[in-house]
Amino acid sequence: LNTVANSDFHSTIEAHKHEGVFILRGKYDCLLTKDLTKGISVYGEKLIQGLISDGPTIFRIWNPFRSKIAASVMCGIDTINIKPGSTILYLGASTGTTVSHLSDIVGSKGAIFAIEKSLTCFNRLSEISTYRSNVIPINGDARQPHKYRMLITQVDVIIIDIAQSDQTRVLAINSLFYLKQDGFFIMIVKASSIDSDSFTETVIARELNRLKELGFKPLEQISLDPYEKNHNVIRGVYKFSY
Repeated sequence: LNTVANSDFHSTIEAHKHEGVFILRGKYDCLLTKDLTKGISVYGEKLIQGLISDGPTIFRIWNPFRSKIAASVMCGIDTINIKPGSTILYLGASTGTTVSHLSDIVGSKGAIFAIEKSLTCFNRLSEISTYRSNVIPINGDARQPHKYRMLITQVDVIIIDIAQSDQTRVLAINSLFYLKQDGFFIMIVKASSIDSDSFTETVIARELNRLKELGFKPLEQISLDPYEKNHNVIRGVYKFSY
């Protein structure tokens, strides 16, 4: 356990079971990532300094109300399959809130290929890449993965958060191009964006079946309540065979 020297906290920092993620223990426990930039806040998140085995270290608080991957961790996901050195394709990267924390986790030996269609969001994402060299922002449409094939290597993990009715298909075509065999996926599912007339449980069951038909093996499915209402996460492995 490590004491945090900070005007607002007199607490301890400990490693989470997910490699590269930490917990600030105190009155209110918080998720943390070790700041790769040594002191640049991305979206107004609080920075704290703590002592760990590497010496004085700056951490960033990872807010589960602002990041669905952080919410997944708080809701007890078994693993996010992301560690130092991992390569990630993030479909629907938005302004880079979650991407920035994953950048902390994968570190200088990893990479995040961040796809965002909205030019407004992409511009914010591009700003992050100016001081995070492991973030590669791409202004593109996740439905057309062939258009960014010259920019991306095969990856260990695909994260998809696009809230579209065809997102399972979008995951599948991107996996054909870029996901390693036995690579992992994390799919954020907002049931009402897929089928607003069906119960959430029905939509999730349908998407699980579609994933299996498309060569994926779902391993885990969890709700993100109370952090994200009506959102679920499906995590699994790619087992496509020709």
